[in-house]
Amino acid sequence: MADDKALVPLERIESRILLIRGQKVIVDSDLAEFYGVTTKRLNEQVKRNIERFPEDFMFQLDSQEQKELVADCGRFSRLKHSTALAYAFTEHGAIMAASVLNSPRAVEASIYVVRAFVRLRRMLASNEDLARKLAQIEKRLAAHDEDILAIITIIRELTTPAKPPKRRRIGFGAEGKGD
Repeated sequence: MADDKALVPLERIESRILLIRGQKVIVDSDLAEFYGVTTKRLNEQVKRNIERFPEDFMFQLDSQEQKELVADCGRFSRLKHSTALAYAFTEHGAIMAASVLNSPRAVEASIYVVRAFVRLRRMLASNEDLARKLAQIEKRLAAHDEDILAIITIIRELTTPAKPPKRRRIGFGAEGKGD
């Protein structure tokens, strides 16, 4: 599904998708770049249409999250001294942002943004399937290990020579000595 004429390459979008608050999101400045507008313009349109952006579509980073973002990603260094906190858009928020911007480029770029989110979701699902299968194999092997150890113990018991039975002495003992 590679598109040589992609407005924004999927790999570039995927590299900008971050995990914040347990959600995959794109920060406002990256989304604005993809949509061909300034961050200020994007945020203005979002604020004008805020009823279209519930918290599961978009949220504002808190100061600690923004500091971590600046520390982890060099491209956000301009946010270091900013008083404005960045916004993070989920997949649905990115689509909604394209609709409120209503520019041909934003609409076209939103298709690539959605494809990037979908591709990441598929990769994550296949990784979860793989992890689940590995856990099943580990359980099976653990049970097999116990069985193998039990078999080895039984084999050792069977191959260990039995102690010869104590022989009874024939004859009289020295009972009664020292009475």
